[in-house]
Amino acid sequence: MLGVRVHTVLLSIGFVKDRIIGPTCESCIMHVLIIGGTRFIGRHTVEEFLANDYEVTLFNRGNHPNPFAQEPEVKHVTGDRTNQKQVDRLGDREDPDIIVDFVAYRPADVLNVLNNFPDVHKYIYLSAGDVYADTHIPLREGDANLELCTKEAAQDTSMATHSARKAEGDRVVFEAAKRGINATSIRPFKVYGPHDYEPEFVYWINRVSNYDRVVVPGDGGSVLHSVYVEDVARAVRLVTEEGQPGEAYNVAGRHAMTLEEIINRIADSLNKSVQVIHLSEHDLALGELRPGDFPLYVSRPTVAATAKLASLGWESTPPQRAIDRTVDDVRTNGRSTTDIGPDRDAVENIISAMGG
Repeated sequence: MLGVRVHTVLLSIGFVKDRIIGPTCESCIMHVLIIGGTRFIGRHTVEEFLANDYEVTLFNRGNHPNPFAQEPEVKHVTGDRTNQKQVDRLGDREDPDIIVDFVAYRPADVLNVLNNFPDVHKYIYLSAGDVYADTHIPLREGDANLELCTKEAAQDTSMATHSARKAEGDRVVFEAAKRGINATSIRPFKVYGPHDYEPEFVYWINRVSNYDRVVVPGDGGSVLHSVYVEDVARAVRLVTEEGQPGEAYNVAGRHAMTLEEIINRIADSLNKSVQVIHLSEHDLALGELRPGDFPLYVSRPTVAATAKLASLGWESTPPQRAIDRTVDDVRTNGRSTTDIGPDRDAVENIISAMGG
Protein backbone atom coordinates (compact mmCIF):
# COMPACT_ATOMS: atom_id res chain seq x y z
CA MET A 1 0.00 0.00 0.00
CA LEU A 2 2.71 2.49 1.00
CA GLY A 3 4.81 1.67 -2.01
CA VAL A 4 1.81 2.21 -4.27
CA ARG A 5 1.08 5.57 -2.64
CA VAL A 6 4.67 6.79 -3.07
CA HIS A 7 4.71 5.53 -6.68
CA THR A 8 1.54 7.51 -7.39
CA VAL A 9 3.01 10.67 -5.90
CA LEU A 10 6.16 10.27 -7.98
CA LEU A 11 4.11 10.01 -11.14
CA SER A 12 2.13 13.10 -10.18
CA ILE A 13 5.24 15.29 -9.88
CA GLY A 14 6.44 14.34 -13.34
CA PHE A 15 9.54 12.13 -12.97
CA VAL A 16 10.71 11.15 -16.43
CA LYS A 17 10.97 7.45 -17.15
CA ASP A 18 14.29 6.14 -18.42
CA ARG A 19 16.02 9.50 -18.09
CA ILE A 20 19.74 8.97 -18.62
CA ILE A 21 22.17 10.64 -16.26
CA GLY A 22 25.14 11.58 -18.39
CA PRO A 23 28.78 11.34 -17.28
CA THR A 24 30.30 14.39 -15.65
CA CYS A 25 33.46 16.10 -16.84
CA GLU A 26 36.42 14.85 -14.77
CA SER A 27 38.22 18.20 -15.13
CA CYS A 28 35.17 20.23 -14.05
CA ILE A 29 34.58 21.48 -10.54
CA MET A 30 31.44 19.82 -9.25
CA HIS A 31 28.89 21.84 -7.30
CA VAL A 32 27.33 20.21 -4.23
CA LEU A 33 24.19 21.55 -2.58
CA ILE A 34 24.07 20.38 1.03
CA ILE A 35 20.79 20.72 2.89
CA GLY A 36 21.95 21.21 6.47
CA GLY A 37 25.71 21.06 6.75
CA THR A 38 26.84 23.17 9.72
CA ARG A 39 26.64 20.85 12.69
CA PHE A 40 27.95 17.30 13.10
CA ILE A 41 27.87 14.88 10.16
CA GLY A 42 27.13 17.68 7.73
CA ARG A 43 30.08 19.74 8.92
CA HIS A 44 32.52 16.88 8.36
CA THR A 45 30.95 16.13 4.99
CA VAL A 46 31.49 19.71 3.82
CA GLU A 47 35.14 19.38 4.82
CA GLU A 48 35.38 16.08 2.92
CA PHE A 49 33.97 17.62 -0.28
CA LEU A 50 36.20 20.70 0.01
CA ALA A 51 39.27 18.51 0.48
CA ASN A 52 38.37 16.78 -2.79
CA ASP A 53 37.93 19.99 -4.82
CA TYR A 54 34.16 20.39 -4.84
CA GLU A 55 32.30 23.67 -4.55
CA VAL A 56 29.65 23.68 -1.84
CA THR A 57 26.42 25.57 -1.22
CA LEU A 58 24.74 25.21 2.16
CA PHE A 59 20.99 25.56 2.50
CA ASN A 60 19.73 25.79 6.08
CA ARG A 61 17.91 28.07 8.49
CA GLY A 62 21.09 29.58 9.91
CA ASN A 63 20.14 28.64 13.47
CA HIS A 64 23.65 27.36 14.21
CA PRO A 65 27.05 29.00 13.70
CA ASN A 66 28.42 28.47 10.21
CA PRO A 67 31.98 27.12 10.51
CA PHE A 68 32.53 27.85 6.81
CA ALA A 69 31.57 31.51 6.85
CA GLN A 70 35.11 32.52 5.79
CA GLU A 71 35.50 29.81 3.13
CA PRO A 72 35.20 31.29 -0.40
CA GLU A 73 34.33 27.85 -1.81
CA VAL A 74 31.26 27.61 0.42
CA LYS A 75 28.14 29.65 -0.30
CA HIS A 76 25.33 29.88 2.25
CA VAL A 77 21.67 30.26 1.32
CA THR A 78 19.37 30.84 4.29
CA GLY A 79 16.07 29.04 4.15
CA ASP A 80 13.77 26.48 5.72
CA ARG A 81 13.49 23.21 3.84
CA THR A 82 9.99 22.68 5.31
CA ASN A 83 8.80 25.90 3.68
CA GLN A 84 7.52 25.03 0.20
CA LYS A 85 8.01 28.53 -1.25
CA GLN A 86 11.60 28.71 -0.02
CA VAL A 87 12.43 25.31 -1.51
CA ASP A 88 10.81 26.40 -4.77
CA ARG A 89 12.96 29.55 -4.82
CA LEU A 90 16.04 27.45 -4.13
CA GLY A 91 15.21 25.31 -7.15
CA ASP A 92 14.90 28.45 -9.29
CA ARG A 93 18.22 29.99 -8.23
CA GLU A 94 20.53 26.99 -7.76
CA ASP A 95 21.66 24.42 -10.33
CA PRO A 96 23.81 21.92 -8.41
CA ASP A 97 25.39 18.79 -9.82
CA ILE A 98 24.85 16.92 -6.55
CA ILE A 99 22.46 17.26 -3.62
CA VAL A 100 23.20 15.79 -0.20
CA ASP A 101 20.15 15.91 2.06
CA PHE A 102 20.92 15.75 5.78
CA VAL A 103 17.63 17.05 7.16
CA ALA A 104 14.90 15.19 5.28
CA TYR A 105 12.83 14.06 8.24
CA ARG A 106 9.60 13.31 6.36
CA PRO A 107 9.00 11.48 3.06
CA ALA A 108 7.50 14.69 1.66
CA ASP A 109 10.83 16.44 2.23
CA VAL A 110 12.54 14.01 -0.16
CA LEU A 111 9.79 14.39 -2.76
CA ASN A 112 10.01 18.16 -2.52
CA VAL A 113 13.69 18.26 -3.38
CA LEU A 114 13.44 15.75 -6.20
CA ASN A 115 10.54 17.72 -7.64
CA ASN A 116 12.49 20.99 -7.59
CA PHE A 117 15.75 19.51 -8.94
CA PRO A 118 14.65 16.91 -11.51
CA ASP A 119 17.90 17.19 -13.50
CA VAL A 120 20.38 16.85 -10.64
CA HIS A 121 23.13 14.35 -11.45
CA LYS A 122 22.99 12.74 -8.00
CA TYR A 123 20.75 12.94 -4.94
CA ILE A 124 22.03 11.45 -1.66
CA TYR A 125 19.50 10.89 1.09
CA LEU A 126 20.79 10.57 4.64
CA SER A 127 18.67 7.78 6.07
CA ALA A 128 19.46 6.01 9.37
CA GLY A 129 20.51 2.63 10.74
CA ASP A 130 17.32 2.35 12.75
CA VAL A 131 15.09 2.00 9.66
CA TYR A 132 15.31 -1.79 9.94
CA ALA A 133 12.30 -3.60 11.38
CA ASP A 134 14.18 -6.91 11.62
CA THR A 135 16.84 -7.90 14.14
CA HIS A 136 19.01 -9.93 11.79
CA ILE A 137 22.74 -10.18 12.48
CA PRO A 138 24.07 -8.58 10.44
CA LEU A 139 21.47 -6.21 9.03
CA ARG A 140 22.03 -6.38 5.29
CA GLU A 141 20.68 -3.90 2.74
CA GLY A 142 17.94 -5.42 0.63
CA ASP A 143 17.43 -8.44 2.91
CA ALA A 144 16.16 -7.03 6.20
CA ASN A 145 12.67 -5.52 6.23
CA LEU A 146 12.21 -1.80 6.85
CA GLU A 147 9.87 -0.14 9.33
CA LEU A 148 6.39 0.54 8.00
CA CYS A 149 5.08 4.09 7.88
CA THR A 150 1.44 5.06 8.09
CA LYS A 151 0.05 8.18 6.45
CA GLU A 152 -0.28 9.76 9.90
CA ALA A 153 3.29 8.87 10.89
CA ALA A 154 4.62 10.37 7.66
CA GLN A 155 3.35 13.77 8.81
CA ASP A 156 4.59 13.44 12.38
CA THR A 157 7.74 15.04 13.77
CA SER A 158 8.21 13.15 17.05
CA MET A 159 11.04 10.70 17.77
CA ALA A 160 8.44 7.93 18.14
CA THR A 161 8.01 7.86 14.34
CA HIS A 162 11.56 8.77 13.34
CA SER A 163 12.52 5.28 12.14
CA ALA A 164 9.30 4.85 10.17
CA ARG A 165 9.64 8.25 8.50
CA LYS A 166 13.27 7.61 7.55
CA ALA A 167 12.32 4.21 6.14
CA GLU A 168 9.58 5.79 4.04
CA GLY A 169 12.14 8.28 2.76
CA ASP A 170 14.17 5.30 1.59
CA ARG A 171 11.16 4.01 -0.31
CA VAL A 172 10.75 7.39 -2.00
CA VAL A 173 14.39 7.18 -3.10
CA PHE A 174 13.94 3.66 -4.48
CA GLU A 175 10.80 4.61 -6.40
CA ALA A 176 12.50 7.72 -7.77
CA ALA A 177 15.40 5.61 -9.06
CA LYS A 178 12.92 3.37 -10.89
CA ARG A 179 11.70 6.46 -12.70
CA GLY A 180 15.21 7.42 -13.82
CA ILE A 181 16.29 9.71 -10.98
CA ASN A 182 19.87 9.12 -9.80
CA ALA A 183 18.93 8.87 -6.12
CA THR A 184 20.76 6.86 -3.47
CA SER A 185 20.40 6.32 0.26
CA ILE A 186 23.01 5.91 2.99
CA ARG A 187 22.23 4.51 6.45
CA PRO A 188 24.67 5.56 9.18
CA PHE A 189 24.44 3.67 12.45
CA LYS A 190 25.40 5.32 15.77
CA VAL A 191 27.77 8.14 14.80
CA TYR A 192 30.43 9.57 17.13
CA GLY A 193 33.40 11.91 16.84
CA PRO A 194 34.41 15.59 17.03
CA HIS A 195 31.57 18.15 17.13
CA ASP A 196 29.05 15.51 18.22
CA TYR A 197 26.17 17.32 19.92
CA GLU A 198 24.56 14.08 21.15
CA PRO A 199 25.57 13.10 24.69
CA GLU A 200 25.93 9.30 24.61
CA PHE A 201 29.68 9.00 23.99
CA VAL A 202 30.35 12.08 26.11
CA TYR A 203 28.64 10.36 29.04
CA TRP A 204 31.10 7.48 28.99
CA ILE A 205 34.13 9.70 28.37
CA ASN A 206 33.25 11.75 31.44
CA ARG A 207 32.58 8.65 33.53
CA VAL A 208 35.98 7.18 32.70
CA SER A 209 37.70 10.53 33.12
CA ASN A 210 36.19 11.29 36.53
CA TYR A 211 35.88 7.92 38.27
CA ASP A 212 38.01 4.84 38.93
CA ARG A 213 35.00 2.52 38.86
CA VAL A 214 32.61 2.45 35.94
CA VAL A 215 29.34 0.52 36.01
CA VAL A 216 28.00 -1.23 32.91
CA PRO A 217 24.77 -3.20 32.62
CA GLY A 218 25.06 -6.96 32.30
CA ASP A 219 28.34 -8.44 31.10
CA GLY A 220 29.39 -5.39 29.05
CA GLY A 221 28.77 -7.24 25.80
CA SER A 222 26.04 -4.94 24.51
CA VAL A 223 26.70 -4.11 20.85
CA LEU A 224 25.24 -1.03 19.20
CA HIS A 225 27.16 -0.77 15.94
CA SER A 226 28.80 2.64 15.72
CA VAL A 227 30.78 4.60 13.15
CA TYR A 228 33.29 7.45 13.32
CA VAL A 229 31.95 10.67 11.82
CA GLU A 230 34.79 11.25 9.34
CA ASP A 231 34.09 7.78 7.95
CA VAL A 232 30.47 8.78 7.37
CA ALA A 233 31.62 11.89 5.52
CA ARG A 234 33.92 9.81 3.33
CA ALA A 235 31.08 7.36 2.68
CA VAL A 236 28.85 10.21 1.49
CA ARG A 237 31.47 11.31 -1.02
CA LEU A 238 32.21 7.77 -2.23
CA VAL A 239 28.54 6.96 -2.68
CA THR A 240 28.17 10.26 -4.52
CA GLU A 241 30.93 9.25 -6.91
CA GLU A 242 30.49 5.48 -7.13
CA GLY A 243 27.11 4.51 -5.65
CA GLN A 244 24.34 3.12 -7.79
CA PRO A 245 20.87 4.66 -8.16
CA GLY A 246 18.16 3.04 -6.09
CA GLU A 247 20.61 1.43 -3.67
CA ALA A 248 21.07 1.85 0.08
CA TYR A 249 24.44 1.62 1.80
CA ASN A 250 24.93 0.82 5.47
CA VAL A 251 27.62 2.93 7.14
CA ALA A 252 29.17 1.42 10.26
CA GLY A 253 32.69 0.69 11.47
CA ARG A 254 34.24 -2.45 10.07
CA HIS A 255 34.74 -3.53 13.70
CA ALA A 256 31.64 -3.54 15.92
CA MET A 257 32.69 -2.57 19.46
CA THR A 258 30.98 -3.80 22.61
CA LEU A 259 30.08 -1.27 25.28
CA GLU A 260 32.86 -2.51 27.54
CA GLU A 261 35.37 -2.28 24.69
CA ILE A 262 34.37 1.33 24.13
CA ILE A 263 34.94 2.05 27.83
CA ASN A 264 38.34 0.34 27.81
CA ARG A 265 39.41 2.19 24.67
CA ILE A 266 38.38 5.49 26.28
CA ALA A 267 40.51 4.55 29.29
CA ASP A 268 43.46 3.78 27.00
CA SER A 269 43.03 7.14 25.32
CA LEU A 270 43.07 8.85 28.72
CA ASN A 271 46.02 6.69 29.83
CA LYS A 272 43.95 5.66 32.80
CA SER A 273 43.08 2.40 34.51
CA VAL A 274 39.44 1.83 35.49
CA GLN A 275 37.56 -1.01 37.11
CA VAL A 276 34.52 -2.05 35.09
CA ILE A 277 31.76 -3.24 37.39
CA HIS A 278 29.03 -5.42 35.89
CA LEU A 279 25.57 -5.09 37.40
CA SER A 280 22.66 -7.31 36.46
CA GLU A 281 19.13 -6.09 35.88
CA HIS A 282 18.29 -7.33 39.40
CA ASP A 283 21.25 -5.43 40.88
CA LEU A 284 20.29 -2.21 39.12
CA ALA A 285 16.71 -2.51 40.34
CA LEU A 286 18.02 -2.03 43.90
CA GLY A 287 18.61 1.59 42.92
CA GLU A 288 15.51 1.81 40.74
CA LEU A 289 17.64 1.70 37.60
CA ARG A 290 17.29 -0.32 34.40
CA PRO A 291 19.93 -1.40 31.87
CA GLY A 292 18.32 0.88 29.27
CA ASP A 293 19.06 3.91 31.45
CA PHE A 294 22.71 3.63 30.41
CA PRO A 295 23.68 5.33 27.12
CA LEU A 296 24.62 3.05 24.20
CA TYR A 297 23.14 -0.01 25.91
CA VAL A 298 20.89 -2.21 23.78
CA SER A 299 19.17 -5.42 24.87
CA ARG A 300 19.81 -7.09 21.50
CA PRO A 301 22.91 -6.70 19.33
CA THR A 302 22.61 -4.23 16.46
CA VAL A 303 25.19 -5.08 13.79
CA ALA A 304 25.28 -3.85 10.20
CA ALA A 305 26.73 -5.53 7.14
CA THR A 306 29.21 -3.12 5.52
CA ALA A 307 30.61 -5.13 2.59
CA LYS A 308 28.49 -3.22 0.09
CA LEU A 309 30.03 0.11 1.04
CA ALA A 310 33.50 -1.44 1.29
CA SER A 311 33.15 -2.59 -2.33
CA LEU A 312 33.29 1.10 -3.32
CA GLY A 313 36.73 1.42 -1.72
CA TRP A 314 35.54 2.62 1.69
CA GLU A 315 37.52 1.82 4.81
CA SER A 316 36.81 2.78 8.40
CA THR A 317 39.21 4.47 10.80
CA PRO A 318 40.88 2.08 13.29
CA PRO A 319 38.74 2.12 16.46
CA GLN A 320 41.43 3.36 18.85
CA ARG A 321 42.37 6.24 16.58
CA ALA A 322 38.71 7.22 16.25
CA ILE A 323 38.16 7.06 20.03
CA ASP A 324 41.36 9.07 20.64
CA ARG A 325 40.14 11.89 18.39
CA THR A 326 36.72 11.84 20.02
CA VAL A 327 38.15 11.97 23.54
CA ASP A 328 40.50 14.78 22.56
CA ASP A 329 37.59 16.82 21.18
CA VAL A 330 35.51 16.35 24.33
CA ARG A 331 38.40 17.33 26.61
CA THR A 332 39.41 20.29 24.45
CA ASN A 333 35.89 21.69 24.43
CA GLY A 334 35.18 20.91 28.08
CA ARG A 335 31.90 19.14 27.38
CA SER A 336 29.96 17.56 30.24
CA THR A 337 26.56 15.94 30.60
CA THR A 338 24.10 16.03 33.47
CA ASP A 339 20.86 15.22 31.69
CA ILE A 340 21.55 11.68 30.48
CA GLY A 341 22.36 8.39 32.14
CA PRO A 342 22.06 7.28 35.76
CA ASP A 343 22.93 9.68 38.54
CA ARG A 344 26.37 8.83 39.93
CA ASP A 345 25.10 8.77 43.51
CA ALA A 346 22.48 6.18 42.61
CA VAL A 347 25.15 3.95 41.05
CA GLU A 348 27.47 4.34 44.04
CA ASN A 349 24.63 3.47 46.41
CA ILE A 350 24.05 0.19 44.58
CA ILE A 351 27.76 -0.66 44.69
CA SER A 352 27.88 0.10 48.40
CA ALA A 353 24.75 -1.98 49.07
CA MET A 354 26.43 -4.92 47.38
CA GLY A 355 29.51 -4.52 49.55
CA GLY A 356 31.61 -2.87 46.85
